[in-house]
Amino acid sequence: MIRTLLPSFLAACLAFTPLAAQEAQWRHGAALLGEPKYPADFKQFDYVNPSAPKGGLVRLGAQGTFDSFNIVVAGVKGSPEQGLSLIYETLTAPSFDEPSAAYGLLAEAFSYPEDFSSVSFRLRPEARWHDGKPVTADDVVFSFEALKTNSPTYAFYYANVTKAEKLGEREVKFTFDEKGNRELPQIMGQLTVLPKHWWEGTTADGRKRDITQTTLEPPLGSGPYRLKNFDTGRNATYERVKDYWGSSLNVNVGQNNFDEIRYEYYRDATVLLEAFKADRIDFRTENSARNWATGYDFPARHEGRVVLEEFPFRASGVMQAFVLNLRRDKFKDERVRRAFNLAFPFEELNKTVFYGLYERVGSYFHGLELASSGLPEGKELEILEALRDKVPPSVFTTPYKNPVNDTNEAIRNNLREADRLLREAGWEVKNGRRVNAKGEPLSVELLSSSPNEERVFLPYKAVLERLGIGVTVRSVDDVQYTNRTRSFDFDITTGLWGQSLSPGNEQREFWGSQAAKREGSRNLAGIADPAVDALIDRIIFAKDREELVAATKALDRVLLAHNYVVPQWTSLKQRTARWDRYSHPDVMPHYAGSAFPTVWWYDETKAAKTGAPR
Repeated sequence: MIRTLLPSFLAACLAFTPLAAQEAQWRHGAALLGEPKYPADFKQFDYVNPSAPKGGLVRLGAQGTFDSFNIVVAGVKGSPEQGLSLIYETLTAPSFDEPSAAYGLLAEAFSYPEDFSSVSFRLRPEARWHDGKPVTADDVVFSFEALKTNSPTYAFYYANVTKAEKLGEREVKFTFDEKGNRELPQIMGQLTVLPKHWWEGTTADGRKRDITQTTLEPPLGSGPYRLKNFDTGRNATYERVKDYWGSSLNVNVGQNNFDEIRYEYYRDATVLLEAFKADRIDFRTENSARNWATGYDFPARHEGRVVLEEFPFRASGVMQAFVLNLRRDKFKDERVRRAFNLAFPFEELNKTVFYGLYERVGSYFHGLELASSGLPEGKELEILEALRDKVPPSVFTTPYKNPVNDTNEAIRNNLREADRLLREAGWEVKNGRRVNAKGEPLSVELLSSSPNEERVFLPYKAVLERLGIGVTVRSVDDVQYTNRTRSFDFDITTGLWGQSLSPGNEQREFWGSQAAKREGSRNLAGIADPAVDALIDRIIFAKDREELVAATKALDRVLLAHNYVVPQWTSLKQRTARWDRYSHPDVMPHYAGSAFPTVWWYDETKAAKTGAPR
């Protein structure tokens, strides 16, 4: 289920195949390598049940709050409601059984020249807003300009788009400022289209709408659902649009099966779990190892009315880590950053807190073929040689490894090494405190948005204090956390970056120098390194899969060598719990985990045994 209205960086992999001829051709879909799996006349995706019944209610849990239905300013003002993507549509839609493919949704076809210098979309004539008015090229241009003007994230994401122009009622063209960037046509296909006439109109009481401000007025959409009702900050219910214009599209068949989808908000993760057990939430992804191991020991589980199931992650990798804010002088020295990694007691935490369910993250592309290993060779070595004077020498001589603290001896040795590195970096121990030449103490604040993280932070704090480092653990509410991380007002916090099978332009947002300067960016660490920028460009402009993989491994190797973060832990499975009143196709999408609720449906027979949602 989509949980954000920003471009899906986990899905930023739908690069496009160059045309054999110089002239651009209209096409129904495109893939990274060769031709897309599905032909122009395909009826539905292979992983859906075209006969899935429509009906029923599904309730999803959300942590935090919401106070706005305006996606345009979502990263700047207010907290948007999490289900808003249900009412909107994009120009193209991905398939989930191909690693990199997209097909027309609002657009019936798209085209781009061999050099990828522009992309054009031709809208479907039947596409309609919920008020019956057609979706037009004016809407597309308006949406692009509104998002780029008012959202720093979109401004950065669309930085290479120089012009959006209407070529006809149903045709729009985006022109780029560079050639050879294979992802740019795909990025524009992900554009969320908004109704220009609605946003430029007036409310029921005659007030002119303002797209630059938050709003709690239910917005107009074109998608399979509309907002039915809501209680600000507590819940929001979306109802299926019975006369939805796109219900019979091949990219929609067998999907959007629920009559209602409701988001229930809770401030605390513990309360969220209790809400599930009390049958106030129907489905949840369990991110806590402790909960997975011990939290579902209750009657409904033993009676079979609650089902626990794991789904493999095949299309996404991850870097989850403690982020050390390089904007702070104390973290500018790589030796200091490595010392913090040497002190991290992952093995003890995995045994005592995580029930042995996790593995340590060892790559910025952990879980994918894109992760670096061993020493560079072949194409990767060639790429790194061109940057030899700009990257750490260790990338050529020493494979990256996380410290292992699995025995008392290993812990002592790693702490000795951490102490040595800190002393080399100018941090001595005096009267039990780690200080620099000016007598200033080395102290840090570990920032989180959940008290549950204290069970990890506190053991880490104890080890760091053995090194003479002063540590404060601070948990703040979601609003404060968002504001502080948005403005980079932290020492250390947790960051998570999902990675696709085909990384590209989103890497600039994750690690690029320009993103380091922009508040609200995903570059939490503040990485600003010329070699990293060059490797990101090498990924974006890769000519084939071999070069893409090699450049990504090189980027991974350089990022790891700088010790920008202290890698945490992950599982390559999606752990889910659900009340047994839902069913899914026999063949599940290969690259979408559980794909809930996208391809699922309400099962009346199961619900009769389990009980309908209350």
